[in-house]
Amino acid sequence: MSRFWSPLVNGLTPYVPGEQPKLDNLVKLNTNEHPFGPSPRVLDAIRAETSANLRLYPDPNGDALKHVLATRFGVAADQVFVGNGSDEVLAHVFLGLLSHERPIRFPDITYSFYPVYCGLYRIPFETRPLDPAFRIDPVDYLDADTERAGGIIFANPNAPTGCFMPLADVERIVAGNPDCVVVVDEAYVDFGGQSAIGLVDRYPNLLVVHTFSKSRSLAGLRVGYAIGQRELIEALERVKNSFNSYPLDRLALAGAAASVDDEAYFLDSCKRVIAIREDLVARMSELGFDVLPSAANFVFARHPAHQGAALARALRERAVIVRHFAKPRIDAFLRITVGTEAQCEALLDALRDILGR
Repeated sequence: MSRFWSPLVNGLTPYVPGEQPKLDNLVKLNTNEHPFGPSPRVLDAIRAETSANLRLYPDPNGDALKHVLATRFGVAADQVFVGNGSDEVLAHVFLGLLSHERPIRFPDITYSFYPVYCGLYRIPFETRPLDPAFRIDPVDYLDADTERAGGIIFANPNAPTGCFMPLADVERIVAGNPDCVVVVDEAYVDFGGQSAIGLVDRYPNLLVVHTFSKSRSLAGLRVGYAIGQRELIEALERVKNSFNSYPLDRLALAGAAASVDDEAYFLDSCKRVIAIREDLVARMSELGFDVLPSAANFVFARHPAHQGAALARALRERAVIVRHFAKPRIDAFLRITVGTEAQCEALLDALRDILGR
């Protein structure tokens, strides 16, 4: 704490990102990065942009990328907002669409940046508990006083559980809350979920947020986007242009557009991750783990005979890094990124060693 800090800064509890270790030869399964590289077209597009044109500002509106995404999802270009990773997009969402006197609502176990944004923007919030199977119950967002909510946000598939809510239940929440914005954070949807983007034209209160960091294998490029009706997108543009008119550089804009253009590579890489995930779930289950159903590029698992923190430490001693959350209800779990076949084999070898199998 510093005497020069503002009262707001003194009261913040910042988000803690997953560790980015500096050590070599680690099996890094803690931050949900894609195990395979991006499309070769992405690298070609980025190389083509590394020219004297870097002296020029990028397109502040990201129009070319918006048009590519609009074509991909069958919406108008002015229904697309692009930003510096989905975290920045979400930051603008919280300020531009969820900052009201009424509390917003989200699950008690979800992406831990949501309460951080509430603290930053001084947004009141309420949480709704996941059910005993760690799933979102849509009924919790349809009770008699829901009209007093300032907004609703949830990740689908949820993080860190990986559980997916069927699209019919998503629509039930959106349709049941016509007077507030419902934000569906679909960072992991391409690994087995069904996107709500197809509902956008029917519901003016629905905003869907995506990232290029996961299924597009571009976590290092920092590109995210949101799709919704024009009124919602205009709010985000107003916030963006009051904060940073150039959130995406030339390399990011070119690389992201090239990624969307290579649909075949995208679909194939997602299928590879899903196949590895299903094999990992089966083999961890054989070792006695309770693994939640996952539609993401990670699994959320616990072992009845071992504490989560102890397992994480033991894996680290064997050069395997996973994510442990020391939080109520999920302290026993580990969140494990789906890596390459070789990385998952190293994980399983380490687990067998720890468990004496």
